Amino acid sequence: MARWVRHLWRENAWEPTRRIGGKKGRKRSLLVDARGVPLSIVVSGANTHDVKLLKSTLEAVVVQRPKPRKWKPQHLCADAGYKGKMAKQIVTAKNYRPHIKQRKDEAAEKRSKPGYKARRWVVERTHSWLNRFRKLLVSFEKKEESYLALLSLAAAMICWRQIITIHG
Repeated sequence: MARWVRHLWRENAWEPTRRIGGKKGRKRSLLVDARGVPLSIVVSGANTHDVKLLKSTLEAVVVQRPKPRKWKPQHLCADAGYKGKMAKQIVTAKNYRPHIKQRKDEAAEKRSKPGYKARRWVVERTHSWLNRFRKLLVSFEKKEESYLALLSLAAAMICWRQIITIHG
């Protein structure tokens, strides 16, 4: 005898299908200097929000920072994903001056101020440099440590290439 299964149809066929579970994949959080040289890399699951990775990214800096001075503070430019009270507290606790803007705000400043340069593109460029390493583009690594090791190797190669162009 065959068992009949009753299919549960949605009332509106045009509404999106609800996703069950979290996102697949990995997310990397980068801290770079003004030239795009990676200073720290943190890896987590793709369903982790950016703000939750901010503190660990700022703590994972591999180069010792210069002592902050009152007349020359260090600036931290970030996108709107880091907007909020918690992110601002973390950034100021690490002695950075936060510059967290949305794209439309940067576009408006670029139109109104003739010499203004947007600074968030530096991180996007570094992500693009990391994506050129084909092994990193799609992560087939089973463990997060293996993926982080490959990212560290790619970051070291990016640093080497930047040093060659500066001093070469």
